[in-house]
Amino acid sequence: MEKTGYFFFRAITWIMQRFPLRVHYLVSDLFYFIAYYLLRYRRGVVAINLANSFPLKSEEARTQIAKKFYKHFCDSFIETLYFDRISETEGKNGVKFINPELLNGYLGEGRQVLAFFGHYNNWEWFCNLPLYSPYRLYAVYKKLRNKTFERFYTHIRSRFGAVPLERAATFKQLVSDHQKGIPSMSAFLFDQTPRKYEIHHWVTFLNQDTPVVLGAEKVAQKLDAVVLFLYSRKLKRGVYEAEFQLVTDHAKNCPKFEITDNCTHLLEKQINEHPEFWLWSHKRWKHKRTITGEDGKTIKIEN
Repeated sequence: MEKTGYFFFRAITWIMQRFPLRVHYLVSDLFYFIAYYLLRYRRGVVAINLANSFPLKSEEARTQIAKKFYKHFCDSFIETLYFDRISETEGKNGVKFINPELLNGYLGEGRQVLAFFGHYNNWEWFCNLPLYSPYRLYAVYKKLRNKTFERFYTHIRSRFGAVPLERAATFKQLVSDHQKGIPSMSAFLFDQTPRKYEIHHWVTFLNQDTPVVLGAEKVAQKLDAVVLFLYSRKLKRGVYEAEFQLVTDHAKNCPKFEITDNCTHLLEKQINEHPEFWLWSHKRWKHKRTITGEDGKTIKIEN
């Protein structure tokens, strides 16, 4: 079944290659109507997330953000399928990295670089970065339960030469590269929800008490890596722009949690500018912070 599912997706992308991307956006428009109006896919989750994140906005304003999000969400799905067969020219123009020299400069010095970014715009398309850099580039990922989807996403992430690297194997691989003098950049989606037993730090993010994943920061500090934040903009359908922003060039010197806190602030700023391009359907705030009162009882902190 796994092989059948994988080759089914590859067959779909082969058919898609026969038509330009602008044609596929007609399908995206249909998907939007089905997902938003008929299936009402996770509309309750999106509504709650937006209400808690933007309590000062009117309900009408939040509804408009939700509709724009669903349109972008469907575009991203179509674009991700299309990325499997995209040409090198289309790939380079799909996401335009405006300052790759910042990344390449550090890699040219033999440094290890970690790039933090969120589920914003079409993060899968950032795997075109090898078209802008000759160095080793890792796309760090978390294993999926569905093996068909994992195999497909692993394939498209390596489309232009990025190396998919499972999260659990990341530190060992980067230490090996460091010992061999191989510079590399590792891309981390850092705005995921940690498992309950992994929660060791909370931040205020989008007006809410939010637990954060600390794995990328720990790796950066152990390697004294350069940390960059990847800021992106959507210029129009199928065209994005990405810019590296320096967070620190010596992670070892940063106090604990500072890197994650600063990157979270940068992501929040980006979301506030254009909220419709973040992944609002994700159950980001499923964990609630608890404290112990003077009587020894546990108190749950609601957002």
